[in-house]
Amino acid sequence: MNELYHLFLRTEREQQLQQRAWELSEQFRTRAAQHDEQATFPFDNFADLKEAGFLSLTVPKEYGGEGISLYEFLLVQETIAQGDGATSLSLGWHLGIIMNLAEQQKWPRAVFEGICKEIVEDQILLNSAHSEAATGSPARGGKPETTAEKKNGRWRISGRKTFTSLAPALDYFIVSATIKETGEVGNFLVPKTAPGLRIAETWNTLGMRGTRSDDLILDEVEVEEEALVEFIHASKAKGQAQGWLLHIPACYLGIAMAARNEAIEFAKTYEPNSLSHPIAEVPEVRRKIAQIDLELMTARHFMYAVADQWDRDPAKRPEMKEELAAVKYVATNTAVHVVDLAMRIVGGQSLFTSNPLQRYYRDVRAGLYNPPADDITLSILANRALREK
Repeated sequence: MNELYHLFLRTEREQQLQQRAWELSEQFRTRAAQHDEQATFPFDNFADLKEAGFLSLTVPKEYGGEGISLYEFLLVQETIAQGDGATSLSLGWHLGIIMNLAEQQKWPRAVFEGICKEIVEDQILLNSAHSEAATGSPARGGKPETTAEKKNGRWRISGRKTFTSLAPALDYFIVSATIKETGEVGNFLVPKTAPGLRIAETWNTLGMRGTRSDDLILDEVEVEEEALVEFIHASKAKGQAQGWLLHIPACYLGIAMAARNEAIEFAKTYEPNSLSHPIAEVPEVRRKIAQIDLELMTARHFMYAVADQWDRDPAKRPEMKEELAAVKYVATNTAVHVVDLAMRIVGGQSLFTSNPLQRYYRDVRAGLYNPPADDITLSILANRALREK
């Protein structure tokens, strides 16, 4: 662990934060297989995260949180993912949204301050609910079929959302809906206690099973007028640089690092009777290990360098959309390849359900479908290149 992070821990604060995350990650590692097999949400992991105060890491200091930087956020995500990828990805949505809201300041100040207070004092959880079966990923600009209609000074929201990560554990859902009267799209802050809101347990997937990204059903859900927290302008949203989304590549690189460690430990200890030494001394195995470290080194230095620039130079953030997307592209594809190499080192034993490598293999593939998708990244990179004079 220390060797992998040696070059990336720059300050005492970062060292302490990463150590706190590592201690939690080691606990989560012991439960990961069970949550994966049973496709259960890791309530026990989140109880530990709440006790450690991790749900308020990105809450601004002025509201009682730790106000960590993007760079520090990625250290946490990557470390937690080594113990349990689903827990890391789930935590990342909550922490990332708070970080983004603090930076963009699009919500009414009183509403955001109130949410931050609840997170700090009660360690509540929130996440967005934007995806729909008909529109696909919101990153592609589809208009939500979920509708909101104002009646008697209150909003009535009806629709169905897919891929609602943390669904069983959320206290608030940030729901996108098309306003019937105007055709505008807005985000509504909906508490889990709202009548007409329910969760359909649809999440039976190949990987990231513990995120419980079930469907959210809203049947004439009534909320206060103030529940409309912002309007969404699709054209502006698609062009915005969003640093907080780097929690996604950080998570998948963390899973790949866990696969790397598993393969190396196996190579150092496995000695078939056809050899007089462990397979770590076999040239081809050593080549694969070196390739794993080379690819992880490249992806991680790229990710942390971009995060560092985001933190140091806010004025350049609007120009960083392509770099942010490229990090996700490089990291997730690297993670897929690294886990594949790790399984090739271990061989057929990696296919057993008792071996964590098969879980890592399934989980990292989910990264290919988190935003932005590879084709979108390649498109925006091509567009930038062709705009140059």
